Amino acid sequence: MGLRSGKLPPDLLRGLVLDRLGARRPETLVGAQLGIDAAALAFPEDSAVVLTTDPITTASSGAGRLAVHVVCNDLAGMGAEPVGVLATLLFPPGVASEAIAQLTAEIDVTARGLNVEVLGGHTEVAPGLAQPLVVMAGVGRASRSRLITAAGARAGQALVLTKAAALEGSHILASDLADRLAPDVSSQALAEARSYAAELSVVRDARVALDHGATAMHDPTEGGIIGALWELAEASSCGFRVYAERIPVRDATRAICAAVEADPLRLIASGALLVACPEGATLCAALAQHGIAATAIGEVTSSGRELIHHDGRVEAIDDLPRDELYRLLEVAGR
Repeated sequence: MGLRSGKLPPDLLRGLVLDRLGARRPETLVGAQLGIDAAALAFPEDSAVVLTTDPITTASSGAGRLAVHVVCNDLAGMGAEPVGVLATLLFPPGVASEAIAQLTAEIDVTARGLNVEVLGGHTEVAPGLAQPLVVMAGVGRASRSRLITAAGARAGQALVLTKAAALEGSHILASDLADRLAPDVSSQALAEARSYAAELSVVRDARVALDHGATAMHDPTEGGIIGALWELAEASSCGFRVYAERIPVRDATRAICAAVEADPLRLIASGALLVACPEGATLCAALAQHGIAATAIGEVTSSGRELIHHDGRVEAIDDLPRDELYRLLEVAGR
């Protein structure tokens, strides 16, 4: 049977991709690993270049903006300053020049807002595509002494989440499935969810977290907050105990997820940053001083990966969840 849309299952990813990584180079500080979103290469004088790449496959509206944020968030989660992006833009035959202009304008405006340069890429009208495809690479720089990964969480540490769950997913659904949502979700809630586009960067969040004790950071994307927890635990060879009632979910997100029977904790979640640190209260206070909402949602454990629900039920998170957005897009015929 063929594979469903979404991330490769971890066993397949290990066997088909992560065991086939070419020659090991001495310059590599951080290589490809499950749960780690960027690589790092050593440069002279205690510096490193940090590299990442990601496609945008689930959004129609605002794909250029999302693509820039996703790669810059991955760089920031490694302790790097985003420097540049390279965009591969593939369009279906018959595309209007206005559609290309809109996408490149989104990339330009978003990159300028992050002080990031578009270093290059490739643009093509390609056969076999039904809709545009954006693949973005990101380049960042970091001091090796400040370079961290999602593999740095340790038992006994606090887990802190910035902002709220499913901001990106709420934005995508309110933008791309507005007609389906309109009978059940108010126009005000849909407008609020679309406004989450302005909150999808975690570059500032990561900088503050790094300055206040973060030992591991992860940008929740596919699989939402639950997926990010599982990936961080997998990378760090640890467990977690997290309380569902502590994970912030905004009212507009709740309304949208209720209308389509989706779990907001398993919905794509760029805009939030998951951080492991020794003192959760200290980090939350530091983030608040910079105008960034943050909540301690649980702790790192030596074993077991548990989500404690509002009624006390303990849910074991034994595998990487499939993002709710893929199911919803399949139902919508996309």
